[in-house]
Amino acid sequence: MMNTGYDIEINGLGVRHNNSWVLRGFDLKVLPGEKVALSGPSGSGKSTVLKCVMGLVEPQEGSISVQGRALNAHSIWSLRHQLAYVAQEPDLGTGTPRQALESAFAYKANVGLRDNLKKLPVLAERFKLSESLLDKESVSLSGGEKQRFALVAALLLERPIILLDEVSSALDKVNKQVVVDFIQEAVDTTVVSVAHDPDWLSFAERVVHLDIKANIPEVSDE
Repeated sequence: MMNTGYDIEINGLGVRHNNSWVLRGFDLKVLPGEKVALSGPSGSGKSTVLKCVMGLVEPQEGSISVQGRALNAHSIWSLRHQLAYVAQEPDLGTGTPRQALESAFAYKANVGLRDNLKKLPVLAERFKLSESLLDKESVSLSGGEKQRFALVAALLLERPIILLDEVSSALDKVNKQVVVDFIQEAVDTTVVSVAHDPDWLSFAERVVHLDIKANIPEVSDE
């Protein structure tokens, strides 16, 4: 059945670190296939939003739903099969990118998609990643190369929702355009990205601005 609701729905999200609110009262609704960029000054909670959706950060307030299912301790592991998170510098492990990509299909939930590895050469070429890089030690790769391999992994695993955290910061102009072209062509893929780069923001269908002053009110006594 086609999902006619939101791919991501966030209501009243609040995250506190030590004695300060990093984020509070944040709402966001993202339709399937929509391309949304989160913008705002450092410290406004942009990356925190993505980490909350991935279940990497537990909010103190509010709720998150992914494809109509509430995100909580019971649902997070199954919901992560719908999500891909590309950090500023993805951790590909200590081996090679090829080993990292192949190891993802050792998990029970991904075994049925193992034939997708046949698409690896084409996807690597699409993202301007030479075949030699597949067998190079991951620790020696640039940040931009790691990010593009993380995107390849998301496609091989058929993740319908991709969260991108400042990916444009490690990409030169040519490779940034390669990633932007992919995102614009992936009409069925939902993308939520965090960025400061005006060029990157220009491709988004919608830009949501986070205000640092609005998101850090006084902490109430407990």
